[in-house]
Amino acid sequence: YTAYVKNGKNDKNQANRPIMFAYPGGPGSASLWLHMGILGPVRTVVDDLTFNTKGPFKRTNNEYSILAKADLVMIDPVGTGFSRPIGKTKGEAFWGVDQDIASVSNFIAQYITDNGRWQSPKYLLGESYGGIRSGGVAYYLMQRHSISLNGVILVSPYMSFIAGNAGIKIDLPQVNFFSTFAATAWYHKTLADRPDDLQQFLRQAEAFAVDEYAPFLHKGNRASNEERQRVLAGMERFTGISADYWDKANLRIDEGRFAKELLRNRSQTVGRIDSRYVGSSISDISESMAYDPFFPAVGAAFTATFNDYYREQLGVKTDRRYITSAGLWTRWDNRHTQPGVAEYGQMPMANTGIDLNHAMIQNPNLRVLVQQGYYDLATPYGATDYFLDHMELPDELRKNITLKHYEAGHMMYLHKESMIQFSSDLATFVE
Repeated sequence: YTAYVKNGKNDKNQANRPIMFAYPGGPGSASLWLHMGILGPVRTVVDDLTFNTKGPFKRTNNEYSILAKADLVMIDPVGTGFSRPIGKTKGEAFWGVDQDIASVSNFIAQYITDNGRWQSPKYLLGESYGGIRSGGVAYYLMQRHSISLNGVILVSPYMSFIAGNAGIKIDLPQVNFFSTFAATAWYHKTLADRPDDLQQFLRQAEAFAVDEYAPFLHKGNRASNEERQRVLAGMERFTGISADYWDKANLRIDEGRFAKELLRNRSQTVGRIDSRYVGSSISDISESMAYDPFFPAVGAAFTATFNDYYREQLGVKTDRRYITSAGLWTRWDNRHTQPGVAEYGQMPMANTGIDLNHAMIQNPNLRVLVQQGYYDLATPYGATDYFLDHMELPDELRKNITLKHYEAGHMMYLHKESMIQFSSDLATFVE
């Protein structure tokens, strides 16, 4: 982990200063994206929407850091960054929904004790799969360590396997992804009749997805051909992809096929992490994206500036490679012991929105900030809306949730205007 703590051991307010524990997603991603993108004292300088692949790469003092408001502990879960299992312990002891929740929660509890931070207002900030982690950690800390949190920040959160994966043979995520398909088509101007107002267009797309697309999918083969043709026409109108293509796909495609098909006639692929990004296609006839243009556009700059900052400026001497992405999702144990249904044992797929729901009810002072981009095909905002809309909270606790949207992607803080707004929203939430 990397901790940034305000100087002044004799400061009586030191123990009362807010502290934020932040971590990435993946599962298997390291914290350098948040660390060097928005939260830490320095940040990587990238030109948005371009391929930042030519060194030397730049970093600068980060005027948008949260350090003005809170101390910061950046966590690299085991298997990412420099973190490794030790002794005879295998990585599998950490690589699963419940294993990961326990590991991160126990680390936080140990850090609080070792550093005298029991009185500090405590915050979690999780990005992407860090959403599933945060929902579980918020509940685990309360149940196992009697630690209550002041706030949970969910950045582009992935909360539910079922609601957030369009590649599985379930119709719910198809509906949840649709509004981001529409936003991406609007951005790249592939619509036959493109309105000028993005927000008005998205409200129309959201209504179509819930009121027309979802009921049609629910009917399955009971739907009439007239209904099918009407829905297909709407899908073409909102996504810019032909009704014929949607028809041949049985009105269901995942984000990889969408990213490939949208700009096929331009021989380009749009990004999954941020669908504003485009790259040249490797194959014009394939049915899925061969790569995500976002990562080569910014990955080299982040990796170079982080390693230079950490090893040269901070003086960390180690021969270990900093693992930016371990790809642990291929070995991840997705089972989860869900609150309220313990009699059924572990559920086969996680939804820790339920854990967060339990944590908020048992800690009515717990507030939640959700920060979500419109152009995020990895964790689409429709899936985020779905998870929030289905939290079973009394009205007075639902007021504890704040939802902010940005006209950018998964890592919205790489877009300058969104970076400024992200920083302001986060600071206001902590204040």
